[in-house]
Amino acid sequence: MRRVLFRLIAFSMLLGGAGSPAGAQQAPLPPHAFLFGTWIGGRFPASPNIPAAICHAQPTVIFTADLVMRSAFTQATYVQRVITTVQAQPNGADFHFAPQPANPQMFALDGDSNGFGCANSDTLRVEKRGENQIVFPNCGEFPYPLFRCAAR
Repeated sequence: MRRVLFRLIAFSMLLGGAGSPAGAQQAPLPPHAFLFGTWIGGRFPASPNIPAAICHAQPTVIFTADLVMRSAFTQATYVQRVITTVQAQPNGADFHFAPQPANPQMFALDGDSNGFGCANSDTLRVEKRGENQIVFPNCGEFPYPLFRCAAR
């Protein structure tokens, strides 16, 4: 009987997390968590009222915990930039990306297709302009605001 009781307690601890202390804190969110998701605009004027289905069908920029992906006119797939560090700013965040090797076979109509048209292709400053609006200041390839795609 003890053996059955012991196994039942051990099994419930595995399933319910009873082995963790009560009130244990979750890991803090990264400083760019407010950006997670898909965004449209930036390269062209966009409306914050674009239907979710259209917005999610072809977003301009996607932010995740480890990557920033952006569309490019000259590539069928998104350009992925690996985040090395993110520094929180009072009204946004500064990203530093892992350097990407130059690709001589990449045909770029829009300048530096690995970056965002900023002074340094391995950095990106994001400024929050509203709850669902951001800009990339001084980045020539993204002169317009970006808007968060609404939930589906």
